[in-house]
Amino acid sequence: MITLIKNGYVIDPASQIEGKYDVLIKDDLIIKVGNNLDPNNLNVNVDQVIDASGKHVMPGLIDLHVHLREPGYEYKETIETGSKAAAAGGFTTICAMPNTKPALDKPDRVRYVLDKAKKALVRVHPVAAITLDQDGEELVDIENLYKAGAVGISEDGKSVMSTAIYKKAMEEVARLDIPVFAHCEDKFLVADGVINEGEKSKELGLAGISNAVEDIIVARDIILAKETGARLHLCHCSTKGSTLMLGMAKEKGLKVTGETCPHYFTISDQDIPGDDANFKMNPPLRSPEDVEAIIEALKNDVLDVIATDHAPHSAKEKEQSMATAPFGIVGLETAYAITNTELVRTGILSKKQLVEKMSLNPAKILGIDRGCIGEGYVADIVIVDPDMEYTIDKNEFFSKASNTPFHGRKVYGRVLYTIVAGQVKYRYKA
Repeated sequence: MITLIKNGYVIDPASQIEGKYDVLIKDDLIIKVGNNLDPNNLNVNVDQVIDASGKHVMPGLIDLHVHLREPGYEYKETIETGSKAAAAGGFTTICAMPNTKPALDKPDRVRYVLDKAKKALVRVHPVAAITLDQDGEELVDIENLYKAGAVGISEDGKSVMSTAIYKKAMEEVARLDIPVFAHCEDKFLVADGVINEGEKSKELGLAGISNAVEDIIVARDIILAKETGARLHLCHCSTKGSTLMLGMAKEKGLKVTGETCPHYFTISDQDIPGDDANFKMNPPLRSPEDVEAIIEALKNDVLDVIATDHAPHSAKEKEQSMATAPFGIVGLETAYAITNTELVRTGILSKKQLVEKMSLNPAKILGIDRGCIGEGYVADIVIVDPDMEYTIDKNEFFSKASNTPFHGRKVYGRVLYTIVAGQVKYRYKA
């Protein structure tokens, strides 16, 4: 199968390419990137031509933080439906978090996800738990989980509160040279909090979550990373304090990276319209000051990655009060458009930075040979129209879930094609 992408604006920081180019794909590999490629001169018979005039051609997006809910919570999402949502959002690789039922705490459970993922539209990498059943008491067999196919470890949805156990985990991932994905939350301090602590929580009469809930564990984890030499990745950073500490860790040369999500640089707690659980996520939407700090950290490359923390729930669950509804929103199908609209079109990030934060940097953190439109690389590619305007409609999602605070929001940037290993897995149909 030979595909020729013609006249696209290629953005590929890994190859230091940005401009109008053609891309020739044979089977699963990129075999030529150049100007005015003529199949006749290349001695190939092209099976399909994709006209990308006026469109951006980028490495397939990579999401380090996705909840696919399988096994155990298939009524919320499955590997199949989650992969469809990912493809529609321009993602070619996603990382599945371990807080399933049962948790991904044993090699056979990691292999189960990988087996299911063989039929997925995109590449799925499991992330294993840190403790058995994620109960924080007994360390998993990290090496055998890694050998089974886990790309890293995380206790996502909570933090390992035992510093001694967590340190042992960090020592092991340092030995194996794989990342630990840190959900930073002091469970004793969060208590029954459901929303950012401030004027909005008082107005709605809801228990608050202070910035210290996140910042205290960020500080602890960075200290442990320094002591053990582990590769630490801070998940879904939401506070000014976390960005300041991440910046200091980088200045010291520590192996620490950080991600945030579109909702943390787009919406503050002041934008919550009322007791609406579609605005409930963990960590919570923070203050306008925190939002500005997150934006600044993205602009200055303190924050390396934009992930989604795609967390699907059923409509019935999210119809409850914020006091009782589960945390989390979906994000795979809105992440590119929100980022393009809020950060690139406003001049905060360059087009190159978007690709770095949504493809190249995640690939580096995972240690995978992706995030590049270079000759000889696997053809994982997304083609987007950065100027197409539309309104986000949760009823059009491919995900099983529609719990989003962005329903009805006008955005710019439509994913037109998602190509995985040379095969078109998603094509936008107007």
